[in-house]
This record gives sequence, C-alpha cells and structure tokens, in this order.
Amino acid sequence: MSGTELAQIEAAAEQFKEDFFETKAQIQKAVVGHDPIVEGVLTCLFAGGHCLLEGVPGLGKTLLIRSLAEALTLHFSRIQFTPDLMPADVTGTTIVVETEHGREFQFRRGPLFAQIVLADEINRATPKTQSSLLEAMQERSVTVGGQTYQLERPFFVMATQNPIEQEGTYPLPEAQLDRFFFKLEVGYSTRDELSEIVNRTTAGYAPEIKPVMDGPRILEHQVLVRKVLVQPNVQDYAVRLVLATHPHGDLATPMVNKYLRFGASPRAAQAIILAAKVSALLDARASVSVADIRTAVVPAMRHRCLLNFEGEAEGMTTAEILQNIVDTLPADVPVGV
Repeated sequence: MSGTELAQIEAAAEQFKEDFFETKAQIQKAVVGHDPIVEGVLTCLFAGGHCLLEGVPGLGKTLLIRSLAEALTLHFSRIQFTPDLMPADVTGTTIVVETEHGREFQFRRGPLFAQIVLADEINRATPKTQSSLLEAMQERSVTVGGQTYQLERPFFVMATQNPIEQEGTYPLPEAQLDRFFFKLEVGYSTRDELSEIVNRTTAGYAPEIKPVMDGPRILEHQVLVRKVLVQPNVQDYAVRLVLATHPHGDLATPMVNKYLRFGASPRAAQAIILAAKVSALLDARASVSVADIRTAVVPAMRHRCLLNFEGEAEGMTTAEILQNIVDTLPADVPVGV
C-alpha cells in the first residue's frame, strides 16, 4: 500500500471517528453508562457483523438497541422471541390472495426484512425458529418456498438473552453463536449511574435522539474498515490467539487444555481483525497494532469457545481463559515460527 493510500485512509478516519462518537453520544442521551457495551455494539455495526447482548433483565439492553436504531436512518424491526414463535413469523410466508386474474400465491415479508433487527430474548424461541436467522445473518438473504430474497444492506442483527432464567429457554446452538461478531455481557450500573437512571426515569425525562447516519454512509464506513492495513506479524498474532484456544494444539496453554472442550472457529480470527481495524480508525491510524488485536479477543471469542465438564464444575468462564491466553502468548514471534 502506497503512502498516498495510507494518507487517504487516515483522512477518511476523521469522518469515521466523528460519526462513531456522535452516534455514541446520541445513544447516551437515553442510555446511562455502559460505555464499553455501546462502543462494542458500534464496532459490530461498522465491521458489518452482528451482536449478542447478554445480561439480567432491566439493564437497558433493549433500550440501547432501540436508541441506536433512532440514531440511524434505517428500517428497524423488533421480534419478540417466544416459545410459540414459528420460522414463518420471522422470515415471512406465502399466502393465497384474490386478484383480477384469480387466485395467486404472494410472499408476505416477515419482520426479518429490515436493516436493524432486534431479536429480543432470542433464547426463548425453539431451535427451529432460532435457525430461521442463520441464512440472513450469514448470506444476507432469506429463502422461502425455493425463492431467495436479498435483504437490504446494511443488515444488522442485535439479539438479547437472559443468562440466569433457564426455565422455558433454549440455549443457542454453536452454529448460531458463531454468526455473532461479538458477545457483550451487560453488567450492573454503578452507584452514580443508577442515581442518574432514577433521576431520568422518574422526572419525565424524554431524550430527543437525532439521526446521525443513513445506510449509504454506514456502507462507506464498512468499506473503509476493510481498507485498513494489517502487517503480516500482527495478523499472525491474531491467528495464533485463535489457535491457542484449541485444546491440545501446539499453542494451547495449560488452562486451555484443562478447561476447554472446543476452541474458536476461523470466524473468530475474522472478527478480531475487523474489530482491530475499527479500533485503529478510532485512533486515526491506517494500520492495526497489537494493542488493537488484544482489545477484541474476549468479545470476539468468549461465545466461540466451549467449556468442558471440569471448567463448568469449577465455575470457570471463557473470558478468564481467553485473558490468560492474551497474558501469556507472545506477540513478537516471527511469521512462520
């Protein structure tokens, strides 16, 4: 890549950074705190991925997603996942209609035909209904009755789930989890944040969220993200981080061998690199650093690694194991060694 191209990326990074933080500011008119979560969701958006938010009820997950939809001039749709929800309720179905030429079959589009889709409490639906999202999340298309329909881009799925209430829920299968770019865990608010939430919600506060970007602008930013340079040694570090999650592999740590059953897939490496490129642009850089890679490891891989029985019995989390890999895997190893 020439110096001119690098300069162009750095110049475009200023607009990218401005749009990123202005969108964040609009969301924070409604959402108090949770800065890392908001930035993680926006990283997924600009990288062209999907996001899974996990947290107990009442922490503002749905509010965050709705606020993002208001800050973007995109078609928004919300699907409340329940045990009786059918795949056709998500994708749409073919119906018989009366026309001047007689009866005809017509496809009636479901709520999945939007640009921002909120899959609320996704783990409450049956696996069959959950799988109705798979094609849309990967290929950006929906196939019904042998006919394939392309979804309008940008297309962004944000799902929420409750980690503590297990009755009447269906854990997401690994194939579904792997299609989420990031899994973000929403924690409790601090003392000051909770006071501010109470002030806003009990005094008639009504935030006015203004649109920041439209679809074409988001697509431009997604193209820019992919232009950011990654040096071979930095990319190799990301690859080795993923390989280190594979139990009994050459790079596996003792903690991985002891507590993990399966490691991360190749999609994890893609997610880490793209998230690192977003991080570089936010720092007005045209190339990715090792620090950028490290910030993406846990959210990109915590849902792509499976604990074994011993790991579950000892109360380990995949985040702890991934952080151990980051702390122990050297970054300065020559490519090919």
